[in-house]
Amino acid sequence: MYQFTSIAQLHKDYLAAKISCKQIVEALLLEIKSKAHLNIYLEVFEQEALKQAEDVDILIKQGVTKPMLGVVVSIKDNILYKGHTSTASSKILAGFKSIYNATVVDRLLDAGAIIIGRTNSDEFAMGSSNEKSAYGKVLNPLNENFVPGGSSGGAAAAMAASLCHVALGSDTGGSIRQPASFCGVIGVKPTYGSVSRYGLIAYASSFDQIGPLTTTIADATLTLEIIAGQDNFDSTLSAKAIVDYQKVQPKQKYKIAYLKDCVEHPGIDPEIKAQFYNYIDNLKANGHSVAAVDFPVIDYLVPTYYVLSTAEASSNLSRFDGIRYGYRSPNATDLESTYKLTRSEGFGEEVKRRIMLGSFVLSAGYYDAYYSKAQKVRRLLRDQVNTIFKDYDFIITPTTPGTAFEFGGKDGDPVKMYLEDIFTVLSNLVGGASISLPLFKHSNDMPFGFQIMAPAFADDKMMAFAKQLMGEV
Repeated sequence: MYQFTSIAQLHKDYLAAKISCKQIVEALLLEIKSKAHLNIYLEVFEQEALKQAEDVDILIKQGVTKPMLGVVVSIKDNILYKGHTSTASSKILAGFKSIYNATVVDRLLDAGAIIIGRTNSDEFAMGSSNEKSAYGKVLNPLNENFVPGGSSGGAAAAMAASLCHVALGSDTGGSIRQPASFCGVIGVKPTYGSVSRYGLIAYASSFDQIGPLTTTIADATLTLEIIAGQDNFDSTLSAKAIVDYQKVQPKQKYKIAYLKDCVEHPGIDPEIKAQFYNYIDNLKANGHSVAAVDFPVIDYLVPTYYVLSTAEASSNLSRFDGIRYGYRSPNATDLESTYKLTRSEGFGEEVKRRIMLGSFVLSAGYYDAYYSKAQKVRRLLRDQVNTIFKDYDFIITPTTPGTAFEFGGKDGDPVKMYLEDIFTVLSNLVGGASISLPLFKHSNDMPFGFQIMAPAFADDKMMAFAKQLMGEV
């Protein structure tokens, strides 16, 4: 099988006629079939992908160039692709076919990419292990006894198993970066408002952001360059001009802060803590300025995130009622029973838990005590982070407090599962950019990530720093 290393090398091999796009797609399809037990893909667009590959080969012979020509991309099951099933890995959307493309899909197709299939995920992007899909769990290709992380576990596993060249996921509280950490790949959450969410099945609208998972920073920056930018279909996009993600920046020394309260948190794996501190020493030895900053509100991150995100989820998911599309309970006899039975049977346990929590914090008697207060805490968190960014270029932390855990390892305790997001939710709460880099390996042979957080719309600067750390400059 062709050994994919980067998009740039792939294009060189296409131009040199070392391999055809059709051969690439055929090999990937065979590989996907051979690894079907991993349950990464919910659907593979085999015939369509082969036809697109043939078209790409014709364009290459004609000398046509496009930035992602012949690049094979997977999309998470909550990103809409016209004429294809999109279920958000939930029974309640079983059989639903999209009648339009997500903006990111349109842009990838226009850039010459081939979309090979939709990847499994936690239902409605609610989960940190990919055990919450209505269509079965995804196995971590690095160790099949361990979870791949979530909710974009299928996307991360597809990259780790070399079943596509680029994977698109969505990140609400770490759903790209945490599985990227567990699977040893790069995962990027762009600045909120830089990439259109049109065509993304919403979980929490003020948190959700589409981003890429890749094996190189160059591939991630190219993908961001394609999918970012103004879109008339998404009114939440920033009016700021999108930066040139691929702009070559000179190698420079940065002022970096690390959140002492994160690294010293009692829930962190001691080995992750030790390796993180060793890496800080390496950064200092390479001329970067690295200092600890206090962030005493760390214990408020997860509660604030879950109060606000579940409130938004309870609103967003109210549209799935068995009336317009998707699953409808066969046991319903009238309108009321249609609503009750469809939602009770169609949603999984975790989704129902979050809808109920969100409805509770928005209810008349508790709105001020929970939702309103969480919004105030979110503002305080943003102010604290912006204060840090006045003096520092980046904030660094481990991506996760531990490595991938065994299936069922956190069953019965949703709070333990929610704490998986303790280092990643901050970036979503404040709307900045962040990335997980696969820089570390634990003594248990599983990888774990190094997270960089940057101010809003400093994605280009963050990617330049990431290139240094990944040795791409």
